[in-house]
Amino acid sequence: MEAAKTIAHEIGGLQNDTLRFGLQGVKSDIVGSHPLETSYQSARKTQEEMKRRILADTYGTAFPLKMDLDRQILSRFQRPAGAIPSSMLGLEALTGSLDDFGFEDYLNDPRESETVRPVDMHHGMEVRRGLSKGPVCPSFI
Repeated sequence: MEAAKTIAHEIGGLQNDTLRFGLQGVKSDIVGSHPLETSYQSARKTQEEMKRRILADTYGTAFPLKMDLDRQILSRFQRPAGAIPSSMLGLEALTGSLDDFGFEDYLNDPRESETVRPVDMHHGMEVRRGLSKGPVCPSFI
């Protein structure tokens, strides 16, 4: 029998790989998320479930399933790695998030900063295809 050639990243049930999972903080383990954040997430989940029920009652049970399939297809559709990031416009149009006004709309998207170096397209595709190791964008390390 061959021994495993990988090193386990969990020691004692904890993920101790700092480069992959970030620094471990005691405060994040003790204190949960902000109460408004949890209430926002639960309200959004309840609203989505109610919308699904209304669509199923109005158009039949197959319509919400078709919308789920469309969401899965559009969430996988991405542009190849390069200078222009994938905008996921189809998914945003399907979910209705085009109408949301986020911080990037008035504070700019951090990826459009003048200090960001362009991504090496060849390295990004090699990482995506599994031919090379490392982050897709070496300039963001």
